[in-house]
Amino acid sequence: MQTVRDIEALRQAVADLRAAGGPIALVPTMGALHAGHMALVAEARRRASHVVASIFVNPMQFAANEDLSTYPRREAGDAKMLDEEGCALLWAPDVGAMYPAGFASAVRVGGVGEGLDGAARPGHFEGVATVVLKLLNQVRPDVALFGEKDYQQLAVIRRMVRDLDLAVEIVGVPTQRDADGLALSSRNAYLTDEERRAARALPRALGEAAGAIRAGGAVAPALAAAVDKLAKAGFDPIDYVELRDAETLAPLDALDRPARLLAAARIGRTRLIDNLPVAPA
Repeated sequence: MQTVRDIEALRQAVADLRAAGGPIALVPTMGALHAGHMALVAEARRRASHVVASIFVNPMQFAANEDLSTYPRREAGDAKMLDEEGCALLWAPDVGAMYPAGFASAVRVGGVGEGLDGAARPGHFEGVATVVLKLLNQVRPDVALFGEKDYQQLAVIRRMVRDLDLAVEIVGVPTQRDADGLALSSRNAYLTDEERRAARALPRALGEAAGAIRAGGAVAPALAAAVDKLAKAGFDPIDYVELRDAETLAPLDALDRPARLLAAARIGRTRLIDNLPVAPA
């Protein structure tokens, strides 16, 4: 696997892959890779001849009080994992390469980018959309893959790609989970053993709420019961537990179309997010 760190080297490396023939897939990451990321790379290999991964901890998507300085960074181990999974190229720029001196542009996606994490983390999706647009323009992949764990992020990227007429297919890959049900996340490394045990309440509460709603139960009581279970498990604050339209992320008070049940809550110092699909019978 080749590793490049400046834009000219990236352009040449991508041109070489193009010359070899076949489609190119992009898997954008912030590093601290785990089996969830490897599922993205594996799906990328099924869809393309060459896989490009990026590792860039994007400062634009972190608020001043968030964990930019402590976000886990382990590029050597990440590169080894990517190489073993069959990745052809690693794009690993520093902040100066991604945001040169005088950088002054940003991308805002309304609608799906508002509410939920858009409200809980102001400016977050502007940072996500800006860096993803840059990555798509830098690599020019035929397909780009993102995990469904960050479901609102996926919706924001899909909306941006449609609105800006970008010639790339965006593929969502189902959330990967540990044996205890907790969604795989780089931030799980922050959890103490006790917090990790308590955190299992998040997928359980969502699963029970989704089951109740699918069975015909009223939405509001199911969501309230999930919030109560999370509070009793020690989550505080609970930013949201909501049922939303699966495409537009508009709020739903009845299950009359494909939906997504989304939640975000903090346990200890770690903020966790999760979601489940909920479809009408």
